[in-house]
Amino acid sequence: MQPALPRFEELVAPAGWRTLDFISDLHLQAQDRATFAVWRDYMQRTQASALFILGDLFEVWVGDDAIEDAADPAPAPGASSFEAECCAILRATAQRLPVYFMVGNRDFLAGAGFARACGLALLADPTVLVFAGQRILLSHGDQLCMDDVDYQRFRALARAPEWQQRFLAQPLPARRAQARGMRAQSSARKQSGAAYADVDDAAARAWLHAAQAQWLLHGHTHRPGEHALAPEGRRVVLSDWDMAASPPRAEVLRLDAQGFVRHDLTREASSQG
Repeated sequence: MQPALPRFEELVAPAGWRTLDFISDLHLQAQDRATFAVWRDYMQRTQASALFILGDLFEVWVGDDAIEDAADPAPAPGASSFEAECCAILRATAQRLPVYFMVGNRDFLAGAGFARACGLALLADPTVLVFAGQRILLSHGDQLCMDDVDYQRFRALARAPEWQQRFLAQPLPARRAQARGMRAQSSARKQSGAAYADVDDAAARAWLHAAQAQWLLHGHTHRPGEHALAPEGRRVVLSDWDMAASPPRAEVLRLDAQGFVRHDLTREASSQG
Protein backbone atom coordinates (compact mmCIF):
# COMPACT_ATOMS: atom_id res chain seq x y z
CA MET A 1 0.00 0.00 0.00
CA GLN A 2 1.45 3.33 -1.08
CA PRO A 3 1.49 6.26 1.39
CA ALA A 4 -0.63 9.34 0.81
CA LEU A 5 0.70 11.67 -1.84
CA PRO A 6 2.38 14.86 -0.64
CA ARG A 7 1.44 18.36 -1.69
CA PHE A 8 3.33 19.47 -4.79
CA GLU A 9 4.50 23.08 -4.75
CA GLU A 10 5.30 24.70 -8.09
CA LEU A 11 8.09 27.03 -9.21
CA VAL A 12 7.88 28.54 -12.70
CA ALA A 13 11.32 29.49 -14.02
CA PRO A 14 11.63 33.10 -15.23
CA ALA A 15 11.98 33.48 -18.99
CA GLY A 16 15.58 34.67 -18.64
CA TRP A 17 16.88 31.45 -17.09
CA ARG A 18 19.13 29.50 -19.46
CA THR A 19 21.21 27.08 -17.37
CA LEU A 20 20.31 25.52 -14.03
CA ASP A 21 22.70 23.71 -11.66
CA PHE A 22 21.66 20.99 -9.19
CA ILE A 23 23.76 19.60 -6.35
CA SER A 24 23.02 17.53 -3.25
CA ASP A 25 24.54 15.37 -0.54
CA LEU A 26 27.78 17.28 -0.03
CA HIS A 27 27.67 16.53 3.72
CA LEU A 28 29.91 19.51 4.45
CA GLN A 29 31.73 19.40 7.77
CA ALA A 30 34.68 21.23 9.27
CA GLN A 31 36.83 18.08 9.29
CA ASP A 32 36.55 17.59 5.51
CA ARG A 33 38.38 20.59 4.09
CA ALA A 34 38.96 18.99 0.68
CA THR A 35 35.26 18.64 -0.15
CA PHE A 36 34.60 22.08 1.32
CA ALA A 37 37.31 23.62 -0.89
CA VAL A 38 35.87 22.15 -4.10
CA TRP A 39 32.40 23.39 -3.14
CA ARG A 40 33.72 26.87 -2.26
CA ASP A 41 35.53 27.14 -5.59
CA TYR A 42 32.47 25.94 -7.50
CA MET A 43 30.23 28.46 -5.73
CA GLN A 44 32.58 31.28 -6.65
CA ARG A 45 32.78 30.28 -10.32
CA THR A 46 29.37 28.97 -11.36
CA GLN A 47 27.71 30.92 -14.14
CA ALA A 48 24.33 29.18 -13.84
CA SER A 49 21.12 31.18 -14.05
CA ALA A 50 20.06 29.55 -10.76
CA LEU A 51 21.40 26.97 -8.31
CA PHE A 52 19.30 24.28 -6.62
CA ILE A 53 20.68 22.51 -3.54
CA LEU A 54 18.51 19.42 -2.97
CA GLY A 55 19.34 18.55 0.62
CA ASP A 56 22.19 17.35 2.83
CA LEU A 57 24.44 20.26 2.02
CA PHE A 58 25.65 19.78 5.59
CA GLU A 59 26.59 16.61 7.42
CA VAL A 60 24.45 17.90 10.24
CA TRP A 61 22.57 21.09 11.12
CA VAL A 62 21.68 21.49 14.79
CA GLY A 63 19.81 24.80 14.52
CA ASP A 64 20.09 28.19 12.87
CA ASP A 65 21.70 29.67 16.00
CA ALA A 66 24.83 27.65 15.16
CA ILE A 67 25.67 30.31 12.56
CA GLU A 68 26.51 32.80 15.30
CA ASP A 69 28.25 30.32 17.56
CA ALA A 70 32.01 30.72 17.89
CA ALA A 71 32.38 27.89 20.39
CA ASP A 72 32.31 25.24 17.68
CA PRO A 73 35.84 24.18 16.64
CA ALA A 74 36.72 26.62 13.88
CA PRO A 75 39.00 25.99 10.90
CA ALA A 76 41.52 28.60 12.05
CA PRO A 77 42.27 30.52 15.25
CA GLY A 78 39.91 33.46 15.60
CA ALA A 79 37.69 32.30 12.73
CA SER A 80 33.92 32.12 12.96
CA SER A 81 32.02 28.84 13.17
CA PHE A 82 32.05 26.46 10.22
CA GLU A 83 28.35 27.16 9.72
CA ALA A 84 29.07 30.89 9.47
CA GLU A 85 31.87 30.26 6.98
CA CYS A 86 29.51 28.25 4.77
CA CYS A 87 26.76 30.86 5.07
CA ALA A 88 29.14 33.59 3.93
CA ILE A 89 29.85 31.59 0.77
CA LEU A 90 26.16 30.96 0.17
CA ARG A 91 25.39 34.64 0.69
CA ALA A 92 28.07 35.76 -1.78
CA THR A 93 26.73 33.35 -4.41
CA ALA A 94 23.12 34.39 -3.76
CA GLN A 95 24.10 37.98 -4.54
CA ARG A 96 25.00 36.87 -8.08
CA LEU A 97 22.23 34.35 -8.83
CA PRO A 98 19.14 32.82 -7.20
CA VAL A 99 20.01 29.99 -4.80
CA TYR A 100 17.28 27.54 -3.74
CA PHE A 101 17.71 25.20 -0.80
CA MET A 102 15.71 22.07 0.01
CA VAL A 103 16.38 20.40 3.34
CA GLY A 104 17.58 16.80 3.48
CA ASN A 105 17.63 14.16 6.18
CA ARG A 106 20.85 15.60 7.68
CA ASP A 107 20.01 19.33 7.61
CA PHE A 108 16.23 19.29 8.03
CA LEU A 109 16.49 21.77 10.92
CA ALA A 110 17.74 24.51 8.59
CA GLY A 111 14.98 27.11 8.71
CA ALA A 112 14.03 30.71 8.12
CA GLY A 113 16.99 32.07 10.08
CA PHE A 114 19.38 30.08 7.94
CA ALA A 115 17.68 31.30 4.75
CA ARG A 116 17.85 34.95 5.86
CA ALA A 117 21.50 34.71 6.89
CA CYS A 118 22.48 33.12 3.57
CA GLY A 119 20.19 35.13 1.28
CA LEU A 120 18.64 32.05 -0.29
CA ALA A 121 15.11 30.74 -0.83
CA LEU A 122 13.80 27.64 0.93
CA LEU A 123 12.22 25.11 -1.40
CA ALA A 124 9.45 22.74 -0.31
CA ASP A 125 9.97 19.00 -0.76
CA PRO A 126 8.63 18.08 -3.28
CA THR A 127 8.46 20.99 -5.75
CA VAL A 128 7.60 20.96 -9.45
CA LEU A 129 9.99 23.14 -11.45
CA VAL A 130 8.57 24.35 -14.76
CA PHE A 131 11.47 25.04 -17.13
CA ALA A 132 11.95 24.93 -20.92
CA GLY A 133 8.54 23.36 -21.50
CA GLN A 134 9.21 20.56 -18.97
CA ARG A 135 7.75 19.78 -15.56
CA ILE A 136 10.59 18.52 -13.36
CA LEU A 137 9.77 17.14 -9.91
CA LEU A 138 12.46 18.03 -7.36
CA SER A 139 12.92 16.14 -4.07
CA HIS A 140 15.67 15.19 -1.68
CA GLY A 141 14.48 11.62 -2.17
CA ASP A 142 14.33 10.26 1.36
CA GLN A 143 10.52 10.19 1.45
CA LEU A 144 10.56 7.71 -1.43
CA CYS A 145 12.85 5.15 0.25
CA MET A 146 9.88 3.22 1.58
CA ASP A 147 11.80 0.06 2.54
CA ASP A 148 13.83 1.97 5.15
CA VAL A 149 11.09 1.53 7.73
CA ASP A 150 13.16 2.64 10.74
CA TYR A 151 14.18 5.85 9.00
CA GLN A 152 10.63 6.62 7.86
CA ARG A 153 9.49 6.27 11.48
CA PHE A 154 12.22 8.65 12.65
CA ARG A 155 11.45 11.08 9.83
CA ALA A 156 7.80 11.31 10.82
CA LEU A 157 8.85 11.98 14.42
CA ALA A 158 11.62 14.47 13.68
CA ARG A 159 9.60 16.56 11.21
CA ALA A 160 6.88 17.15 13.81
CA PRO A 161 6.96 20.75 15.20
CA GLU A 162 6.76 19.46 18.79
CA TRP A 163 9.89 17.29 18.39
CA GLN A 164 11.82 20.11 16.75
CA GLN A 165 10.81 22.60 19.45
CA ARG A 166 12.02 20.22 22.17
CA PHE A 167 15.32 19.57 20.39
CA LEU A 168 16.01 23.23 19.61
CA ALA A 169 15.19 24.24 23.20
CA GLN A 170 18.30 22.38 24.38
CA PRO A 171 21.58 24.27 24.75
CA LEU A 172 23.66 24.33 21.58
CA PRO A 173 26.53 22.23 23.06
CA ALA A 174 24.03 19.51 23.98
CA ARG A 175 22.64 19.49 20.44
CA ARG A 176 26.14 19.30 18.99
CA ALA A 177 26.94 16.34 21.26
CA GLN A 178 23.81 14.50 20.12
CA ALA A 179 24.72 15.19 16.50
CA ARG A 180 28.19 13.70 17.05
CA GLY A 181 26.54 10.58 18.45
CA MET A 182 24.24 10.26 15.44
CA ARG A 183 27.18 10.72 13.05
CA ALA A 184 29.10 7.99 14.89
CA GLN A 185 26.15 5.62 14.52
CA SER A 186 25.87 6.43 10.82
CA SER A 187 29.61 5.83 10.28
CA ALA A 188 29.42 2.51 12.10
CA ARG A 189 26.53 1.43 9.88
CA LYS A 190 28.47 2.33 6.72
CA GLN A 191 31.55 0.44 7.90
CA SER A 192 29.43 -2.62 8.68
CA GLY A 193 28.46 -2.82 5.01
CA ALA A 194 24.75 -2.49 5.72
CA ALA A 195 22.70 -1.92 2.57
CA TYR A 196 20.71 1.30 2.23
CA ALA A 197 17.22 1.34 0.77
CA ASP A 198 16.74 2.78 -2.69
CA VAL A 199 13.83 4.81 -4.04
CA ASP A 200 10.61 2.82 -4.47
CA ASP A 201 9.83 3.04 -8.19
CA ALA A 202 6.08 2.56 -7.72
CA ALA A 203 5.97 5.50 -5.33
CA ALA A 204 8.12 7.56 -7.71
CA ARG A 205 5.74 6.80 -10.59
CA ALA A 206 2.78 7.82 -8.45
CA TRP A 207 4.48 11.14 -7.62
CA LEU A 208 5.24 11.85 -11.27
CA HIS A 209 1.71 11.02 -12.33
CA ALA A 210 0.14 13.20 -9.63
CA ALA A 211 2.51 16.10 -10.38
CA GLN A 212 2.05 15.72 -14.16
CA ALA A 213 5.85 15.77 -14.44
CA GLN A 214 8.18 14.09 -16.91
CA TRP A 215 11.27 13.96 -14.69
CA LEU A 216 11.98 13.18 -11.04
CA LEU A 217 15.27 14.68 -9.85
CA HIS A 218 16.62 13.73 -6.41
CA GLY A 219 19.63 12.91 -4.27
CA HIS A 220 19.84 11.05 -0.93
CA THR A 221 20.69 7.56 -2.18
CA HIS A 222 24.30 8.31 -3.26
CA ARG A 223 23.61 6.22 -6.38
CA PRO A 224 23.96 8.64 -9.31
CA GLY A 225 22.29 7.48 -12.47
CA GLU A 226 19.16 7.61 -14.59
CA HIS A 227 16.20 5.21 -14.48
CA ALA A 228 13.18 4.79 -16.73
CA LEU A 229 9.81 5.07 -14.99
CA ALA A 230 7.66 3.99 -17.90
CA PRO A 231 5.31 5.27 -19.02
CA GLU A 232 5.43 8.42 -16.88
CA GLY A 233 9.02 9.53 -17.29
CA ARG A 234 12.51 9.19 -15.88
CA ARG A 235 14.25 9.38 -12.50
CA VAL A 236 17.59 11.21 -12.38
CA VAL A 237 19.76 10.74 -9.28
CA LEU A 238 22.35 13.30 -8.19
CA SER A 239 25.79 12.29 -6.96
CA ASP A 240 27.02 12.77 -3.42
CA TRP A 241 30.32 14.62 -2.86
CA ASP A 242 33.33 13.12 -1.07
CA MET A 243 36.86 14.15 -2.03
CA ALA A 244 38.32 11.57 0.39
CA ALA A 245 36.64 8.67 -1.41
CA SER A 246 38.42 6.48 -3.93
CA PRO A 247 37.75 7.70 -6.54
CA PRO A 248 36.75 11.13 -5.23
CA ARG A 249 33.26 12.41 -6.03
CA ALA A 250 32.04 15.97 -6.67
CA GLU A 251 29.50 16.42 -9.43
CA VAL A 252 27.09 19.07 -10.67
CA LEU A 253 24.03 18.17 -12.73
CA ARG A 254 23.44 20.95 -15.25
CA LEU A 255 20.21 21.51 -17.14
CA ASP A 256 19.51 23.65 -20.18
CA ALA A 257 16.98 23.53 -23.02
CA GLN A 258 18.88 20.57 -24.55
CA GLY A 259 18.73 18.42 -21.41
CA PHE A 260 20.89 17.25 -18.49
CA VAL A 261 24.71 17.06 -18.45
CA ARG A 262 26.87 15.86 -15.54
CA HIS A 263 29.99 17.90 -14.73
CA ASP A 264 32.74 16.18 -12.74
CA LEU A 265 34.44 18.80 -10.56
CA THR A 266 37.09 16.41 -9.31
CA ARG A 267 38.85 16.66 -12.69
CA GLU A 268 38.92 20.44 -12.44
CA ALA A 269 40.22 20.19 -8.88
CA SER A 270 42.98 17.81 -10.00
CA SER A 271 44.07 20.07 -12.88
CA GLN A 272 44.18 23.09 -10.58
CA GLY A 273 46.10 21.18 -7.93
